[in-house]
Amino acid sequence: MEAMGVAAALGLLLLTAGGSTADEAREAAAVRELLVRLLGPGPAAAFSVSVERSLATESGLDTYRLSGGGAGARVQVLGSTGVAAAAGLHRYLRDFCGCHVAWSGSQLRLPQPLPAVPEELTEATPNRYRYYQNVCTQSYSFLWWDWARWEQEIDWMALNGINLALAWSGQEAIWQRVYLALGLTQTEIDEYFTGPAFLAWGRMGNLHTWSGPLPPSWHLKQLYLQHRILDRMRSFGMIPVLPAFAGHVPKALTRVFPQVNVTQMGSWGHFNCSYSCSFLLAPEDPLFPLVGSLFLRELTKEFGTDHIYGADTFNEMQPPSSEPSYLAAATAAVYQAMTAVDPGAVWLLQGWLFQNQPEFWGPAQVAAVLGAVPRGRLLVLDLFAENQPVYVRTASFQGQPFIWCMLHNFGGNHGLFGALESVNQGPATARRFPNSTLVGTGMAPEGIGQNEVVYALMAELGWRKDPVADLGAWVTSFAARRYGVSHGDAEAAWRLLLRSVYNCSGEECRGHNHSPLVKRPSLHMVTTVWYNRSDVFEAWRLLLAATPTLASSPAFRYDLVDVTRQAVQELVSLYYEEMRTAYLKKELVPLMRAGGILAYELLPALDQVLASDCHFLLGSWLEQARLAAVSETEAHFYEQNSRYQLTLWGPEGNILDYANKQLAGLVADYYAPRWRLFAETLAESLVQGVPFQQHQFDKNAFQLEQTFVLGTRRYPSQPEGDTVDLVKKLFLKYYPRAGSF
Repeated sequence: MEAMGVAAALGLLLLTAGGSTADEAREAAAVRELLVRLLGPGPAAAFSVSVERSLATESGLDTYRLSGGGAGARVQVLGSTGVAAAAGLHRYLRDFCGCHVAWSGSQLRLPQPLPAVPEELTEATPNRYRYYQNVCTQSYSFLWWDWARWEQEIDWMALNGINLALAWSGQEAIWQRVYLALGLTQTEIDEYFTGPAFLAWGRMGNLHTWSGPLPPSWHLKQLYLQHRILDRMRSFGMIPVLPAFAGHVPKALTRVFPQVNVTQMGSWGHFNCSYSCSFLLAPEDPLFPLVGSLFLRELTKEFGTDHIYGADTFNEMQPPSSEPSYLAAATAAVYQAMTAVDPGAVWLLQGWLFQNQPEFWGPAQVAAVLGAVPRGRLLVLDLFAENQPVYVRTASFQGQPFIWCMLHNFGGNHGLFGALESVNQGPATARRFPNSTLVGTGMAPEGIGQNEVVYALMAELGWRKDPVADLGAWVTSFAARRYGVSHGDAEAAWRLLLRSVYNCSGEECRGHNHSPLVKRPSLHMVTTVWYNRSDVFEAWRLLLAATPTLASSPAFRYDLVDVTRQAVQELVSLYYEEMRTAYLKKELVPLMRAGGILAYELLPALDQVLASDCHFLLGSWLEQARLAAVSETEAHFYEQNSRYQLTLWGPEGNILDYANKQLAGLVADYYAPRWRLFAETLAESLVQGVPFQQHQFDKNAFQLEQTFVLGTRRYPSQPEGDTVDLVKKLFLKYYPRAGSF
């Protein structure tokens, strides 16, 4: 496509930028309120914040300007939007004050007086959008949040310059109104919706019914939350992305409209048709525009609109036909249902479908989808661009604008992982691509609250035209800001992590933890990793050496737990290999020794370490679920939703351990019992002289797993024990094994 055509297409999207003097005042006030929440009223008074659209010399490109500071002078923060001003404030706190803002806790010790900005600093983002979220994040991380937690997240978004994000809470309440208006009964609607922990996949048409129904109180709370979320996002000048109709309907619609033209899709995620095989309206059926416009009209009546909508018709599901004409019609029907209500609608499409099933999505099929929406009105998320960028093989999405996204994490798993060099280079490479239609960068993890260094880098890249020149120096500064002081051992530890766990490369790099620790045991588990495990153990030693100086830092203690958890994960692989080797050699004593250490000593010790930090507690996870309820019955229902998601994922372990976490309580009562069973079963096999039967073991393991899911044991929601003491004990006992790697 010619450069002129690219510019014209992108110009349509840039029309969303704008605003009045009242908007500027509202956004400046929102940033000043954020400052008070972040620093307190006294320190916040040392800053002057204002918003002026005219600061952006190029329409749509957020810009901030920093000046002032020093003895007796206020720091002046000026932004073209509220988000730009918040990002400028974060830049000042980070680069001039050595502060750090993070999910696990922020380090905000301000030097006095506040440092002066030596000369006026103006920074403009290279692209229109900094996007955040994945449809799955809503279920894996945001599921049980109250307004207080949402407020923290939106502040984090603003400080990191996010100006485009999903806002999908409360949509089931709107769908309920629409379905009732169409003639469905309340019972039919209740039978259709999934439970809260699985709504993301109900929204994308992958699932229905499983782990439901939704209580009436759920709808009321989510409507309330959505209003507050939208008000706060808009107060900063962010663009909330609302949901739209993608074509999936309840089976009960065929009762009300017997002649409706629907196709039943195939099964998804090893679920049978009791819970998957969704019904998809034919694009030519007259009900398609009716249902789509009814939903969007009711949605925008309730919540207003910022004119960007998300919908995913074929997420991890093969379309009924590969004919380009069908794919074009299905795509056009979704878009036309949007524009029937909002003529200025822009469709935000997760490009995961092209990456997930490349054998189906050939050039003709991709072209059919991309060409069915007017150029500039389809905004594609290149969702896994740090690993498998789709823009490269689609000629920059054939002229449609796209956002280069880092997916990074699957299932909200714990596990140190990153492809920092790929992330660092990726956006600039995409910007240089011939006739590039790049309009932004994004973070699209399935789950958050892990590997914060990766997200700190990605957020910074949203404001950089070029990659970070020296990642080693960058991560050294990151460590100093995170802990509030420069410490040689801690910084050396981070450089080791950078060259090992955060240095994954190639298409096999996925942020999905398949460590034997969190998988159902077998004799065929893969233990290879892309890094030198000795680097992890040396980083562990160096962090522990830094404890006399840094132990008072909450972020340091969190990292000490996290790196210890990673070291134990490596040790599990070591002892598992010893178990397997001993079994294959028919050596009972070495088998029992390795299995006994792994299941009866190492995992209980890990559970104790995890229990010492509030971020690694199963009790906190389940308590969030219970607090969202209005009755004990509801609390039990929500807790069981959470337990299922963390473990079996479906009634029969359909997507077993996909969303694995390493949490105190989960290690002790779910992972450890499986490993004890595995060790005992292998030993019995040798003693009795019969082969190990994986199928029978899986049945027995499922009984353990189901017992945990259906259990009612309450777990501590407050940390117990001293992190440093517990880590030292574990280190002294197991660090000598590091030489085995």
